[in-house]
Amino acid sequence: MSASAIVAASIGFIPGTAQAADPVKPAAQAAGAPALDPAPGVAAGFETFTSGTTAGPQLSLFLSARMSSAHGFELTTSLNRGTPPLDTTIEWGDGSTDTVTASGSSETRTKHVYKELGEYTIKATVVDPVLGTQDTKEVQVRTLGSEFTPYGPTRLLDTRNGTGAVKAKVEAYSSTRLKVAGNGAIPAGVTAVALNVTATNTNSGGHVSVFASGEPRPTASNINFEAGQSVPNLVIAKVGTDGYVELYNGGWEPVDLIADATGYFSRQEASGYAPQAPARVVDTRNGTGTQRGAVAGQGSFTVKVAEPGATAVALNVTVTNPQEAGHLTVHPAGQAAPTTSSVNFAAGQTVANSVIVPVGKDGEITVRNGAWAPSDVIVDLVGTYSTASAVAYIPVTPSRSIDTRSWPNGPWPTRGYVRQGFSREQEAWVMNTTVTNTRGTGFLSVAPDPNSSMDYAHGTAITPERPVSSTLNWTTGKTVANLVQTSTGEHGIVDLWNQGWDAADLIVDIFGYYDDK
Repeated sequence: MSASAIVAASIGFIPGTAQAADPVKPAAQAAGAPALDPAPGVAAGFETFTSGTTAGPQLSLFLSARMSSAHGFELTTSLNRGTPPLDTTIEWGDGSTDTVTASGSSETRTKHVYKELGEYTIKATVVDPVLGTQDTKEVQVRTLGSEFTPYGPTRLLDTRNGTGAVKAKVEAYSSTRLKVAGNGAIPAGVTAVALNVTATNTNSGGHVSVFASGEPRPTASNINFEAGQSVPNLVIAKVGTDGYVELYNGGWEPVDLIADATGYFSRQEASGYAPQAPARVVDTRNGTGTQRGAVAGQGSFTVKVAEPGATAVALNVTVTNPQEAGHLTVHPAGQAAPTTSSVNFAAGQTVANSVIVPVGKDGEITVRNGAWAPSDVIVDLVGTYSTASAVAYIPVTPSRSIDTRSWPNGPWPTRGYVRQGFSREQEAWVMNTTVTNTRGTGFLSVAPDPNSSMDYAHGTAITPERPVSSTLNWTTGKTVANLVQTSTGEHGIVDLWNQGWDAADLIVDIFGYYDDK
């Protein structure tokens, strides 16, 4: 499986003033710029499981099962006998069977999708009724996909006090290792972890990259910071085979790092993901979902965001119009607020951050304003984790798919969008978006494109409706990053909109995808 960037710019203008996180009326787009060449793909490590090779004197069978998707395998049955066609019966280990017919020294390939994640024994038997011989082979397989288990929020790392690492700042251009698998109630063998990572006590600019221990450090980044800033960002990080992740400080000076876990992914039945187009569930500026008016300092509100069966939700939480510096904490309703933070902000700043949070028993969450002065809060729902969904996660080696800084025809267009193409087979993708070289204020919106790649190729594409939800917000001269979990829609194309009046640069890093096959 792979992702490729199908990048094209469409430019349009809308009268009025752009405001972060506010709805904007759709408008016609001008003709798009020529598409750029696709970026290199991102491949997941698919395993192959094989049977024994013991051969009978007259008839032998060999099995090779290769992962083909989150739940699926392609089984190759190799027959070694130069006789008329023989039937091979395949028992998949989940109560279902298939029969394939082959003759001589030949191979057949059969695909199978399991309804549930787990480990299975595939058994195949070939019989020659004329000679009265047969051969049976078995192969043990394990599905590729991972499902989500909510956890915490729980602090795993705080270099300020020695939680999870030595009590000291992470030196410039170096990493700290964080144990994930086997840490607290997180079991061994987890494949990925959802962390809210914060860089704080910063003395200069830089970035943080989170990646699997034992793998090369990628060019992809997760957090960008400046001197004096405390910057959080949600990270869905692949976990190394040793159970660790590494957090790399790409800045010129030492920095403190904090990591709060909100869940983990493992190769067993838990909660699958259901992506959706961003839907606004709270806006305190107009009373959507809760009482109208800014959330008081040290105050909170509770809102229902999911139906029964949900275990967690994926949100984009935005704070705007804050009267002083502070933070927001999002946590399951009915529980005491943890010491972790979900969004950090300064006075007058508009900041958005992705959040994955467990829900209370009634599908409710609570948002607490940790500042001493009021702030407005906006919450957009982008997906739900539940036991009813079979959509599983597959982490990949982080890879950069879009970087407009290297575009030959200019930066990310103002009031326009670029297209990111994906395989149509996947339900959703996880990517980190970064906006830099900002020449004014604005915000990023991400939404599935209603057109197919053929519509764009043939000039029949319709103008996508401009989204109203913000993914991240920026001001002049700032570099801002935020995680995006986006549905790929019907055609496997996602639009990334520059909702500002000035040009900027856009960077997109791919971290994984969700698959139900």
